[in-house]
Amino acid sequence: MITYTYVAYDPKTDKKVKAELEAINQTSAAKLLRDHGLSPLEIEVKSSHSIFGRFSHRIPLKKKLIFTRQLATLINAGLPLVQSLKNVKEQTGNATFKTVIDKVIQDVEAGSTFADALSRHPDVFSNVFVSLVAAGETSGTMDAALERLAVQQEKDAEVLSRVRGALTYPAVVLLIMFAVVIFIMTTVLPQVESLYKSLPNVELPFFTKLLLGVSHLILHFWWLFIIIVFASAFLLYRWSHTEGGKSFFDSMKLNMPLINELYKKVYMARFARTGSTLIASGIPLLKMLEVTAEAVDNVHIAKSISKAAEQVKGGKNLSASLKGDPYFLDLVPNMIGTGEQSGSLAAIFDRMADYYEKEVDSEIKTISTIIEPTLMVFIGILALFIVAAILLPIYSLAGKNLTGR
Repeated sequence: MITYTYVAYDPKTDKKVKAELEAINQTSAAKLLRDHGLSPLEIEVKSSHSIFGRFSHRIPLKKKLIFTRQLATLINAGLPLVQSLKNVKEQTGNATFKTVIDKVIQDVEAGSTFADALSRHPDVFSNVFVSLVAAGETSGTMDAALERLAVQQEKDAEVLSRVRGALTYPAVVLLIMFAVVIFIMTTVLPQVESLYKSLPNVELPFFTKLLLGVSHLILHFWWLFIIIVFASAFLLYRWSHTEGGKSFFDSMKLNMPLINELYKKVYMARFARTGSTLIASGIPLLKMLEVTAEAVDNVHIAKSISKAAEQVKGGKNLSASLKGDPYFLDLVPNMIGTGEQSGSLAAIFDRMADYYEKEVDSEIKTISTIIEPTLMVFIGILALFIVAAILLPIYSLAGKNLTGR
């Protein structure tokens, strides 16, 4: 999701409104504003992002899951919506989330529907959440809709946790290796250099000179390295939240060797799980595709879904619309086609989600078996380079002494 600042005209108050919202792109942002009765005048990517502010006000997925479960239980027990929301708010430990729930309660008490009240907080409640709540309100099955939401959130959290777990190990190993190399460069090498300087007629090999040169740079310009690292990280973070940056990173996830198959299966699982939840709640197919395009959280797959939705509007089957798309695995349109023929699309989406979630597990295990030996080889080569750079002058000196005899 990208954060946008906007200026819009509110016909109710006859005033301009300036605020922020999160959406997948500018088109989605404009649609969100129109859905809220506002006429967008200016929509721009937020020009400054405070990393610490963003994370300090972030509401963890676990908190949202607990909120959904508790609300479903209370409504199922027969409590009115406002009373249920007040009870859930009291049990919420997150101050930011409490404020959001309080605003939702105020909107509902003022006559707004629950779905509309939630939609005013797009950074907290996704389009999927709002759409399912709206369907539950319309059909009178709010508790069932919230229960489905809780199940989906749990599944999403599980998949995300597995992917993060797979990427954490190599990240930690590389971080420790980096720390060890810095320690050698700043502590061991200066001592070795002073030893070699005390020895007469020692010509240092190229590798040793190179390593000592890097050591001098780190020792004398360590502050510059820190500035470069933090500035690069900040600029990269800023860029990743622009349309161009998100498009680049989303493309990298889908095309980079080793991780591309994993991410494709993650997105297929997310597409199928979201589709299953929405269809089972009675959401029309076109609305389901619109919501799912945002839920997959990848701009390229979102474009493919939107393109398929346009073809479905023209009377084409969903399976035929997705067939041949480079971002969708071949099994997806084939299974959807089976669901369309049998009239059990929700069940097929559910099976598809289960299948790809298992495939994600399998892919993670495959990546882990490749990463571990690759890291060991990389660490071994680096250690060999450092040891050779330190010991080669000693061997060279020993060789000269033997020759001199």
